[in-house]
Amino acid sequence: MLSEQDIKDALTAVKYPGFSRDIVSFGLVKQIAANEGAVSVSMQLTAGSAEIAAQIKAESERVLKALPGVNLVHVEVKYQAAPSGGAGPGHLANQNRVPGIRHIVAVASGKGGVGKSTVSVNLACALQQLGAQVGLLDCDIYGPSIPLMMGINERPTLSPDEKMVPPANFGVRLMSIGFLIDGDQPVIWRGPMIMKTIQQFVGSVEWGQLDVLLVDLPPGTGDAQLSLCQTVPLDGGVIVTTPQEASLGVVRKGIAMFQKVNVPILGIVENMSYYTSPAGERVEIFGHGGGRAEAERQKVPFLGEVPIFVEIREGGDRGLPVVVSAPTQPPGAAFRNIAQALHNLILS
Repeated sequence: MLSEQDIKDALTAVKYPGFSRDIVSFGLVKQIAANEGAVSVSMQLTAGSAEIAAQIKAESERVLKALPGVNLVHVEVKYQAAPSGGAGPGHLANQNRVPGIRHIVAVASGKGGVGKSTVSVNLACALQQLGAQVGLLDCDIYGPSIPLMMGINERPTLSPDEKMVPPANFGVRLMSIGFLIDGDQPVIWRGPMIMKTIQQFVGSVEWGQLDVLLVDLPPGTGDAQLSLCQTVPLDGGVIVTTPQEASLGVVRKGIAMFQKVNVPILGIVENMSYYTSPAGERVEIFGHGGGRAEAERQKVPFLGEVPIFVEIREGGDRGLPVVVSAPTQPPGAAFRNIAQALHNLILS
């Protein structure tokens, strides 16, 4: 006998028209019932059109009729007409896809100090080396570090239509509040200003054609993360953690935050996994294996681990990511392996 979860799992094969995400992750499926071979599903679109509703209905019926033991399927898709300017699912009703950008992926962590920005920078460069057109958006408004780590600190130019043209380094297009403020000047803003800035970074920047835009989020589950989710249609999130339980506990909160806004978790990265001493001894300073174990517990992909290497820290301080300076050496190869796993998930 089919369970509600069986039906929901089957519906993950149905993509929202024009998006790479499925209707379940968007939170469109509201009610499911199954009894003696009959399946009934109710969906609610808070924006859309008759054409989109019909596409979702037809594809859902096709998927459900293919389930073993199902002989009768009823799918109801309720919708409200989208406001002028386009259609989108659920909370993305007023968010069109950003022109030219295929995928937008957030890199997040539940707490600071786990090396999230280091991972973001090296992943961006590694994806570029794998042949992707990549952008990196620094959404850490209070503590932007991408300009330093990417070795660039210049103001964006303006295009003829007065959009900001992002500077680039190592083949990656970049945008950060760090490009717009002077030196060590602090940013002391409340939530509405953060929201407005993130909206401008996404909608008023001439990103061009990108396969993926990586978004480096500040740690936690506050205004910047929620503003981003309300501003652009994220295709997924990558969670960075260290092995110890203190980090994993807040990772779970980060995962829960993404789940609440219907953003799928693409995987977990374990940073600072272990250290190899000059004598060759493996030292697990923060414990080991917590990231993989948490990925298994959460039933999400484990993208890989990054050991502690002095070269990684030096590369960040010099503005020369290790994946650029030494891509085939162990420090750079660790990031390239993770980038390949991410590439396989979203670009293959």
